[in-house]
Amino acid sequence: MVREPDPDARRRYRAFIRANHPDAGGDPEVFAAGLERLRDRSRPERGRDGRPDRCDAPVHVVPNARMVTRLAGRVRAWRRRRKRSRVR
Repeated sequence: MVREPDPDARRRYRAFIRANHPDAGGDPEVFAAGLERLRDRSRPERGRDGRPDRCDAPVHVVPNARMVTRLAGRVRAWRRRRKRSRVR
């Protein structure tokens, strides 16, 4: 059985994100709980093949985003060094 899309669902989802996103000053726990609640409401119980939906990973809040950004920068720099030819 296919659900009919709710015309106001996207509007409500975007309003929630704008109001509660941690980058905009919202509480990370409230944001994660609200996202989970919204995703549960919109998630079908079973996929087309009858098996449970596999795209239901939990939301993880990263407390220190600077650490992740620095690590990503170091990985990018390492890849650039590896791609550069050593013989000139």
